[in-house]
Amino acid sequence: MAGGRLQTTAINSLLKGGRSSDCFSKLLGSRQQQRSIAAKPKTFDTAAVAHTDSSSSADADAAYPKQSDFPHHHHHDAVDSGGVPTSGISRPLSEILKELNKKVPDSLISARTEPNGFSVKYIPWHIVNRILNLHAPEWSGEVRSITYSADGKSVSVIYRVTLYGTDAEIYRESTGTASVGEPGYGDAVQKAEAMAFRRACARFGLGLHLYHEDAL
Repeated sequence: MAGGRLQTTAINSLLKGGRSSDCFSKLLGSRQQQRSIAAKPKTFDTAAVAHTDSSSSADADAAYPKQSDFPHHHHHDAVDSGGVPTSGISRPLSEILKELNKKVPDSLISARTEPNGFSVKYIPWHIVNRILNLHAPEWSGEVRSITYSADGKSVSVIYRVTLYGTDAEIYRESTGTASVGEPGYGDAVQKAEAMAFRRACARFGLGLHLYHEDAL
């Protein structure tokens, strides 16, 4: 991945779009409906996240993204060509964090088997990306550093995610590490970056319940 930058083909369509009050009204309806939506669910709106995700593969995260598949140092403020709003719905930071801390439905969670034989649940990076677009459309992310181990057998990436509310902004960073030459799609930097991205989002509470479950 060039410069460790995360970009996604799906996200490119979002970045190319412009503001569209019409698209906004189609998905969320009137402001009264928005308030109702914000107050009601205790879990994510699976349909809404699915609508923003063009991929139907539960294993998309296992096939790690190409160089252009992750956004790097971007600032979301657009509407994609399919009419999914990602602008004009900014809210106070406390409301954004409240949404991100809701339990993610099982239908959006994947699992992989680690070398030690244990099964680990995780949220595919593209689902995490969509959830951020839905609840915190003006989030930004950037690779802070890429460091190879002294023996060159592994690489670590530090990734920062920043959320922008109408009243404040906040960021979280995390590290992801991958072995060089590890089997599977994508190089070590891509894999480490995907891990760091998900972990940084977990520091906001997004999918954090999965880490708690693994610890039990």
